[in-house]
Amino acid sequence: MTEPINVDSPKSDSSSTLHHCGYIAVIGRPNVGKSTLTNALIGAKVSIVSRRAQTTRHRIQGVLTQPDAQFIFVDTPGFQTRHGGAMNKMMNRVVTQTLAAVDVVLFVVEAGKWSPGDQQLLAMLPDPARTILVVSKIDALKTRNDLFSFVSKIVAQYPFSAVVPVSADKNKQLDVLLSEVKQRLPLNEPLFEADTLTDRPVRFIAAEYIREKIFRLVGDELPYACTVVIEEWEEQPQRVNIAACVLVERESHKPILLGAGGSHMKRIASEARHEIAQLLDRPVHLEVYVKVRKGWANRESSLRELGYE
Repeated sequence: MTEPINVDSPKSDSSSTLHHCGYIAVIGRPNVGKSTLTNALIGAKVSIVSRRAQTTRHRIQGVLTQPDAQFIFVDTPGFQTRHGGAMNKMMNRVVTQTLAAVDVVLFVVEAGKWSPGDQQLLAMLPDPARTILVVSKIDALKTRNDLFSFVSKIVAQYPFSAVVPVSADKNKQLDVLLSEVKQRLPLNEPLFEADTLTDRPVRFIAAEYIREKIFRLVGDELPYACTVVIEEWEEQPQRVNIAACVLVERESHKPILLGAGGSHMKRIASEARHEIAQLLDRPVHLEVYVKVRKGWANRESSLRELGYE
């Protein structure tokens, strides 16, 4: 099952009509709310989220289609400036390649917080005419003056074409952001069917849901170098049987994942199974187990084999 995820709605009959359509990169340092924003704009969960940095590791396209526009949002990994390694280098490469290939760039910063990582990304931004500053989590600031002061310091360094403060969690200003993006998209034929939500297959999304539960439950204890591989996917008339493997780098990581009496893994599997069942709209039998593959996160060959770009 490798087709994009769709919802059950009529197919668009406007495939031959030119309207605003293009690619929008969502970039920023780790943990500024890029995936939460992407999901909120699309109206569906296509990118996993957690409070742990570097939750997003892949370039994920989420699609929003309106009567006169199609937005193709490209959620990217957080640009990493503090750590090296093959995985971080590969994820940073995804960000730089995406910047060169899109029509609009949303540079997301967290309200009231500016770091060397933000500064480094600022220097990489493309043509200002197609770059929008998005200030996320604006509820964290106490007053409008605090917001104005924060934004003023950033725009003094770069001539953004627009600045939009938002709260993705509370759906504030998202319509304003979409309007600003639409004005900057070229006129094209739609690139996806009207009911497409993402270009990623359901197996990928299911694996990401499991990884999200791992990060949320044991993220503070387990090094982030773990990944999830779907090893079996059997579709039956009444349910889907899934076998998923969590790859870790060391034997010492296994007991952290399993927990006392397997309690961690039971909860991870239970929460992931519930969410995957909602995604597939049918019951799911999910088996999750752990394997050790030493050094997989530091070898580009292993990363490519596991689906990293």
